[in-house]
Amino acid sequence: MFLMATSAIGPGFITQTSVFTVQLGAAFAFAILVSILVDIAIQLNVWRVLGVSKMRANELGNTLLPGLGWVLGALVFIGGMIFNIGNIGGTGLGLNAMLGLDPLIGGGLSAAVAVVVFLSKRAGVALDRVVVGLGALMILLMVYVAFASAPPVGEALRNSVLPEEFDFLVITTIIGGTVGGYITFAGAHRLIDSGIKGPESVKDITRASVLGIVVTGVMRVL
Repeated sequence: MFLMATSAIGPGFITQTSVFTVQLGAAFAFAILVSILVDIAIQLNVWRVLGVSKMRANELGNTLLPGLGWVLGALVFIGGMIFNIGNIGGTGLGLNAMLGLDPLIGGGLSAAVAVVVFLSKRAGVALDRVVVGLGALMILLMVYVAFASAPPVGEALRNSVLPEEFDFLVITTIIGGTVGGYITFAGAHRLIDSGIKGPESVKDITRASVLGIVVTGVMRVL
């Protein structure tokens, strides 16, 4: 759950949210609400299908149509590569803000750490624990910022059901930024790797899927 949620909450996520908040103001609340509902429907469907089948997306694709899994894998790889250029750039900027380190050096160090972590056989367990801790810390920090900035809560609540402005492109963009590309598959594959799979695990898969989107939605609201 936290792996999927924190994967979605990256530099692109923050940039999208900031730009659209400035663009739409309180009316952005409606876009967030719609995107959460659509995200739940999409992710719940994908996670249940993969979890019950006990197969990764590329394996299931090749079972349905030989070669389809490879095409899907290639598309996800290309999208993930582009997406993570932004993530690496974000870590570089973050280290620059915290330590004054050159963004290029910071990005390079972050990429090196990521490579080492994912090449390690013990990375799975360590990653789960670190992600939960950092995810909780990120939520607490965002809650603090939300209260400290004193946003117009009443106006946002009203616009969540009666928006002053509607932008379909904005909704489509934030949906793609939450459940697009490798993000949805990463969460489902992690559950399969953890042994949470098969028809007997449908409840656990459903709960993890919905909570992942809810956490992401809460972060976007904050």
